[in-house]
Amino acid sequence: MTPEQVLAHSPKVLTDAQREAYFRDGYLLLERFVPEDWLATLRDLSEHFIDESRSRAVSDDRFDLESDHCATAPRLRRLNQPVAQHPDYWRFASRSCITDLAEDLLGPNVMFHHSKLNFKWSGGGEEVKWHQDIQYWPHTNYSVLTIGVYLEDVDETMGPMGVIPGAHEGELFDLYDGNDCWAGAISEQDLLRVPVEKAVYLQGPAGSVTVHHCRMIHGSKPNAHPARSRPLLLNAFSSADALPVTAYNYPSTHNGELVRGERPRWIHFDPRPCLLPPDWSGGYTSIFALQQGEEQEPQAAAG
Repeated sequence: MTPEQVLAHSPKVLTDAQREAYFRDGYLLLERFVPEDWLATLRDLSEHFIDESRSRAVSDDRFDLESDHCATAPRLRRLNQPVAQHPDYWRFASRSCITDLAEDLLGPNVMFHHSKLNFKWSGGGEEVKWHQDIQYWPHTNYSVLTIGVYLEDVDETMGPMGVIPGAHEGELFDLYDGNDCWAGAISEQDLLRVPVEKAVYLQGPAGSVTVHHCRMIHGSKPNAHPARSRPLLLNAFSSADALPVTAYNYPSTHNGELVRGERPRWIHFDPRPCLLPPDWSGGYTSIFALQQGEEQEPQAAAG
């Protein structure tokens, strides 16, 4: 849906000023948005999966591990597709305040795309280089967003998400490198065209929510805090008239599930082109492994 079509519907949890700010700037930060009971549930679940990861020595389709992860000192980078790992994650994504939030910004018909839980451990939890999301998973239009929930208090030392206001209305960048391999990040040369000096870093107390548009340039620094990790639960949604062009790298039975409203009769096609990612049917690790150059992915440039 277009912003004008979305704004024609009455909001549930946002003000019209907040919705207009999102469409103008490409992001929102809502402090203490998630209720305490939900926050406690999500924290307990994250601890459960951290404990489960202690038995893993290498990354797999559920757990993405840092190189120095071990049973006595777990360093879990990401839990893939939390909604497929426990029903409470799905209940939160599909029937909670964040579903209302998605509806306020995408219109009455909302489709779930995917989820992930990024941990960013203390003492150097990895950076995420500047990138845009939609090139990883193109849709027929750009009415797609990601909602993040900080499960712990996050300050400037902990690698909060950084966004560049208004960047969603600008250039969509090529995320392949000079050798036609997927780099997963905007190149240093292309970053010269990006006003990174205007970046806003979204920090806040536990339960705060970040929202960023699928074209938003965003990233985060390493976690420099000596003792506190920065778990961030991310759920991506689209307007139901924005259909995925490629399959998501970690499939779930919930991918493409309608969480609000009904399926529209017409698909919306945005005339602006979108980069196609590689064919990852032969395997995929994570944005962290790609950006850090940990291994060469089996990939071929689409098209």
